[in-house]
Amino acid sequence: MSQATKKPMVTDIFVEGAKKGWAISTSSTIPNVLMAFVIIKVLSLTGALDAMGVLFSPIMGIFGLPGEAAAVLIGAWMSMGGAVGVVITLFDSGILDGNHIAILAPAIYLMGSQVQYLGRILGVIGTEGRHIPVMVAISVLNAFVAMFVMNILV
Repeated sequence: MSQATKKPMVTDIFVEGAKKGWAISTSSTIPNVLMAFVIIKVLSLTGALDAMGVLFSPIMGIFGLPGEAAAVLIGAWMSMGGAVGVVITLFDSGILDGNHIAILAPAIYLMGSQVQYLGRILGVIGTEGRHIPVMVAISVLNAFVAMFVMNILV
């Protein structure tokens, strides 16, 4: 005789999902955003953010962005949450506006968190090391193409 399996209530599933979401936000997302905020503030206070703006302005200008927007791409490459923190900080500082964020948003998602995923996914599944630079390059190229297209559309 088989036992009847009890179907979980929708509210129980919702509560369990909410608990998992809360755990992710408090252990991963919020620390990444906060750390990015602190890093950008330190770079700004030391003048390094201004230097970054001058250094990257020719490249980022192609996409209609200020040079400081390169910090968003560097942050995105390491952590999507970090990139969001950089965007918020640069927006709050008046360096980025809504159009800039619209141009950067696809790039954040296309190249987001690669540093984290290189070890967590590609290393675990046994991807050959010679393929990894090509995979990273494709992702970065996609991000730059997306920014170029968004610059035209925005």
